[in-house]
Amino acid sequence: MHPSLLATSDAALLDDLRRLAAAAGVDVETTADAPGALRRWTGPPLVLVGADLAAELVSLGPARRASVHLVTWGPPGEAAYRDAVAVGAESVLGLPEAGPRVTELLTDVGEGGSVPGVVVGTLGGSGGAGATTFACALGQVAARSGRALVVDADPLGPGADRVLGLDGCEGFRWDALGRTSGRLSGRALREALPRRGGLGVLGWYAGSTEPLEPTAVREVLSAARRGHDTVVVDLPRSVDGRPGSVADEVLPRCDQVLVVVRPDVAGVSSAARLCARLPDRDRVGLVVRGRGVAPAEVAAVCGVPVVATVADQRGLHESIDLGLGPVRSPRCHLGRAAGAVLARLAVTGAGTSRVAA
Repeated sequence: MHPSLLATSDAALLDDLRRLAAAAGVDVETTADAPGALRRWTGPPLVLVGADLAAELVSLGPARRASVHLVTWGPPGEAAYRDAVAVGAESVLGLPEAGPRVTELLTDVGEGGSVPGVVVGTLGGSGGAGATTFACALGQVAARSGRALVVDADPLGPGADRVLGLDGCEGFRWDALGRTSGRLSGRALREALPRRGGLGVLGWYAGSTEPLEPTAVREVLSAARRGHDTVVVDLPRSVDGRPGSVADEVLPRCDQVLVVVRPDVAGVSSAARLCARLPDRDRVGLVVRGRGVAPAEVAAVCGVPVVATVADQRGLHESIDLGLGPVRSPRCHLGRAAGAVLARLAVTGAGTSRVAA
């Protein structure tokens, strides 16, 4: 990958941009004139154009491209905004106030943040269906081939960190992140959470009762997608369409929503009522756990397709109690079902949610 480009002849501005790049831990290349910027225009993943070169660069007619930002020293004036529109910049950033934003842009480039990860939401079709267990299985399998994160958005659930055996690991929980403000870096989030190898988890401190703030959920999901290849969100069963609820924030950002169903009369009936309340049902699939009603009948009642079936797994509770998580072997029932779901997502090209992060 080419390094990001800093285009400015303003020595003070260039020094500050270099300092921010160093804070982000990324390499940059520089040019002090508009022709030099034009020659390098298409290669870098990010271009920061100083206001001192903007008008001249506009006169050279650079091609439109993504990830261009105009940078000024001090509050931007009207001319800076005109030049930004003409050069196709996504934003105008005035230093030093916009320093954190510039650092985040550079950090995202350094961690490959231009390609967002896949987001999968899991919901229990009924109480005890095993949605948290399946969410953790997805995270374990996804972590074999990339960076994965399980987000526990259900404060009344069993605790994804406990199911994965990560409850004793150091790192931030929702209680700490819920008090943060501003844009989170994908890499900073990844490094702050409890993790084992390629798998991280965002859970709750014991006894937590504070509800999640919509802004915190939004920022965490955005950073999670930028910092991980796969993000699995274990959702509470209360899907009521209330503006600002956890479901309202998460569901539109999911590439796939999985409803975990027990194939008995009560379980299927409950799952059908839940599915009827979900938005965008073309992104909803069923995971049938256990034996009972045939999968085709479950799909017909719920009105959404079955994407995986999971037989009851021997030794599951023992594996979780030992801190090994639900997937002890790639060949176990949960491991195979989770692998099938992830392979299906890869084939369908999921990776960009309907709502921009």
